[in-house]
Amino acid sequence: MLTIRCTKKLLTRLKASPDSDPAPSTTKLGDWYANLVYMQRQQLVLAMSERTLLPVLFPARGKEPLRDKLILTVGEMLTSLGIDGTLIDKELSAMAEGSIAKTASRVVLGSMTDLTFMLEAWFEPDAPLLVQSLRLANVPCSPLKDVFPDKATVEAFKRPGGHLRAI
Repeated sequence: MLTIRCTKKLLTRLKASPDSDPAPSTTKLGDWYANLVYMQRQQLVLAMSERTLLPVLFPARGKEPLRDKLILTVGEMLTSLGIDGTLIDKELSAMAEGSIAKTASRVVLGSMTDLTFMLEAWFEPDAPLLVQSLRLANVPCSPLKDVFPDKATVEAFKRPGGHLRAI
């Protein structure tokens, strides 16, 4: 079960009605926050895990639903971080169902805003979005007490039954 918490800008683009009482996420990475960002004429979605602040980027355009794009991109990111394939499959399976809701954490939104500013400075239109996501994941985030999102994510998957609660 996964709740994707979208900004008003992304909800408008998706023409989606947010769930007013979403069920809590059952994934290791918790709820995912998503925002629409524009980088050099490209419409992208910047999504971020609530628990580890792991960022992922993917194209906003296309016929695939937001959830499917997020699942695919998170799978690629977790693979790039060296997470065990069995754990990735379990996480992605848990992400397959859920709801879309409004954002709820100003801390996560603030971290997304910070990464958006960094992305504007670093963005390379010809570089793969996965490479740019990995670069953003290697930036220390103050809500994590100066822990890097990529390292926090790896740590979260090392904990057998528990979750790493970043914020």
